[in-house]
Amino acid sequence: MATVLVPGGAGYIGSFTCRALRKAGHEPIAYDDLSTGHRELAQGELIVGDIRDAGRLRDLVAKRTITAVIHFAANALARESVREPAKFYDVNVGGMITLLEVCREAGISAFVFSSSCSTYGVPRYLPIDEAHPQAPISPYGRTKLIGEWMLRDYAVGYGLGYAALRYFNAAGGDGEGRLGEWHEPETHLIPLALEATRTGRPLTVFGVNHDTPDGTCIRDYIHVEDLAHGHVLALDHLLRGGESLELNFGTGKGHSVREVLESVTRVVGREVPVTIGQAQAGDPPCIFADAHRARELLGFHCQRADLDDIVASAWAFHRTILERPRAAMPERR
Repeated sequence: MATVLVPGGAGYIGSFTCRALRKAGHEPIAYDDLSTGHRELAQGELIVGDIRDAGRLRDLVAKRTITAVIHFAANALARESVREPAKFYDVNVGGMITLLEVCREAGISAFVFSSSCSTYGVPRYLPIDEAHPQAPISPYGRTKLIGEWMLRDYAVGYGLGYAALRYFNAAGGDGEGRLGEWHEPETHLIPLALEATRTGRPLTVFGVNHDTPDGTCIRDYIHVEDLAHGHVLALDHLLRGGESLELNFGTGKGHSVREVLESVTRVVGREVPVTIGQAQAGDPPCIFADAHRARELLGFHCQRADLDDIVASAWAFHRTILERPRAAMPERR
C-alpha cells in the first residue's frame, strides 16, 4: 500500500482517482484549495491548501510517509488562459515547481501528472499518437507542456520516475449521483447539454459546417472511471520500478457534437434545445486518440466507452446534485 498525495483531489478527476486508489488498497490524501474543487466530492482525507505554499507542503510531507504524488491541481480553462495567462503560469507552472521541489527534498520518486491532449495543438494527423508534434495553441496547453518538460528534466537530474498522462475528453459520473462533473462555470459539452434539457435555455453549438460527416466537431470522450483506473495503473507501474511514461488516455474513437446531443436526448427523454454559433478560431474539427501504448505498457482498456452509458452516468449526478436549489446545496469553504 502506498500513501499518495493528490493535489487537486477534490476536483472532478481527482475525486474519482482518490476513490480508485482506495479501492486498490492505497491511501490517498487529497490536497486542494477548493477554488474549483468541492469539499463534498473529496474521497477520504482532505487537507485544504495551495500547491504554491511550499511551507505547508513540506510540513505535510514531514508528518506523513508520502510514497507518491498524483498531481491534478491546475487552472484548466483554455479560453480563460488566453485572457489571463499570468494566472495560469503562476498556478500551473509555479505550483508545479514548488511541488517538484518538495518531492525532491523528501525523496519522493513516483510522480503521476495530469497532462492534456491540448499539448498537441491542431492535429497534423489522426488518430493522435504520442509521437505527434506538441505545439499547443493556448497558454493552458503550454503550461501543461512545460510541466512535461520539467518532469523530463527532473528525471534526468534527480532520478524522478514519472507518468505524464495526456487526457482527451473526460466525461461521465459514478452513475449513483454521488460523484460527477461539477465546474463553475461549466464549459464541457455533456453537462451543458444536460443543463439545457433541464432549463430549456439553448446550448450554443459552435459551427455546423466543419469538415466532419455531420458538420459538427468530433471529440474523444473517455469515462472518468476509466481515466481514474488508468492513474492507478500508472502509479503501480512506477512503484514497481517501471520506466517513466508519456501516454495518451482516450477511447480511440470520436463522437460528434450532434451524436452527443442525440445521446442526451435518448437518456433524458427530452430534446436538447440548441442555437448555432460561429465556429471558434483554432478549434480543430476532429480530435481522437491513438491509445495503443497505454494498452501495451499498462494493460489499460476502457471498460465504459459506450456514449449512452457515459451520458447516463453523468445525468445521474446532474439530476441529484446540480438540480438542487443553491440554498440547499452543501456549503463550500
